[in-house]
Amino acid sequence: MHMFVSLLRGINVTGYHMVSMPRLRELYESLRLEGVRTYIQSGNVVFGSARDDPEFLKAEIERAIERTFGFHVPVVLRRAAELRKVIRANPFLGRDGVDEGRLYVTFLERAPSKALVNALAPVTVKSKDDYEVLGKEIYLHCPHGYGKTLLSTTFFEKHLKIEATNRNWKTVQTLLAMVDSSPT
Repeated sequence: MHMFVSLLRGINVTGYHMVSMPRLRELYESLRLEGVRTYIQSGNVVFGSARDDPEFLKAEIERAIERTFGFHVPVVLRRAAELRKVIRANPFLGRDGVDEGRLYVTFLERAPSKALVNALAPVTVKSKDDYEVLGKEIYLHCPHGYGKTLLSTTFFEKHLKIEATNRNWKTVQTLLAMVDSSPT
């Protein structure tokens, strides 16, 4: 069994694209995914699959959500091992003055081009927040909170031309704990 975490973009935010977690679990189970568990209302789903093909699973989940709920929701998938690497690679951990409660990860659908990443520097120069792009993740330190940052998911999607979704550090850690405690 291959363990995955799927992160849905933009559901249950200010009354937009409302999806109940029990219905979302049922949808995943209808796709023959196993050990399906959700975490909070923002579209975090841990599941097992006999198939180790993230692109296939992503497309299948997105089609099922659109068919069931009537709207498109971008889905970002990470294997369990990838999520472990995300946690180990956080460049802000252990830095002086960094509050883990102000750390975030923007999960990208794929790694962005180096040219687009380099083009971020002049656009973000006025930001009070720090970020680092490492592979398919953007690590953020937002000392004044994510709600006040210029470096939102929409900002990165626009500038990197990639679908993305963001999670706070506590959620990322909780999702890994859920994967590690999975019976499948």
